[in-house]
Amino acid sequence: MAGLALTGVMLFPVYWMINVSLTRDRDMRRSPPSWFPVDATLDGYRAVLDQQLPYLGVSLVVGLGTVLLTLAVAAPAAYSLARLRPRGGGALSFVLLIAQMIPGIIMAMGFYAVYLNLGVLNTLPGLIVADSTLAVPFAVLVLTTFMSGIPHELLQAARVDGAGVARTFWSIVLPVSRNAIITVSLFAFLWAWSDFVFAGTLDGGGDHQPITLGIYRYIGNNNQQWNAIMATAVVASIPAVALLVVAQRYVTAGVTAGAVKN
Repeated sequence: MAGLALTGVMLFPVYWMINVSLTRDRDMRRSPPSWFPVDATLDGYRAVLDQQLPYLGVSLVVGLGTVLLTLAVAAPAAYSLARLRPRGGGALSFVLLIAQMIPGIIMAMGFYAVYLNLGVLNTLPGLIVADSTLAVPFAVLVLTTFMSGIPHELLQAARVDGAGVARTFWSIVLPVSRNAIITVSLFAFLWAWSDFVFAGTLDGGGDHQPITLGIYRYIGNNNQQWNAIMATAVVASIPAVALLVVAQRYVTAGVTAGAVKN
């Protein structure tokens, strides 16, 4: 019962966000406020479709771009650390751990100086690269741990069949590591989707701004349409919730069990 009560308290802001998104503006001024949207309205969601779709599109592009770049860098690096055992691999793993401890605002300031010199401020590729720096260290560590647990017999059988390092990685290691890949992809997308520090620092004045900045600008314009603001938050939460629901079974499942017959 205590667990259910605590869960209810933690989920109450989500319920209130949905409630307010369906409440008319004039009803928001009532005291006490209504716990249920008796006279529900979809005006807030119409405002989202009219004003916030470009921000949502940018967030989707940045999120997917971050996932692709993260996997392109992290998967080969993890395979090298886990199976090829390069010289200095232990030191590199330690550096990756240290990289996760650096505050995002410090990294954002460093990126700002570099991007200013390169002329890539306020661009989608620049934002994708910046968001990937948060996901790549995590992805390399997770994938390295997972790939280290792949049965040696599986890789040995591939080598006996004539597969080289690249073919073994592409045809054996990646399919077997599906669950770990989905896990790191999910976290990379969620980090990019919810990013505000990099977006506000590196893309705050551009034409392509993510939904986090869209909500911030919405509130910052002295907007009193709280149903529209909360509707934007609800719509922005849908992709993350959908991904969590779909990917849950892949995150919790194991794929190496039974890969090698006894």
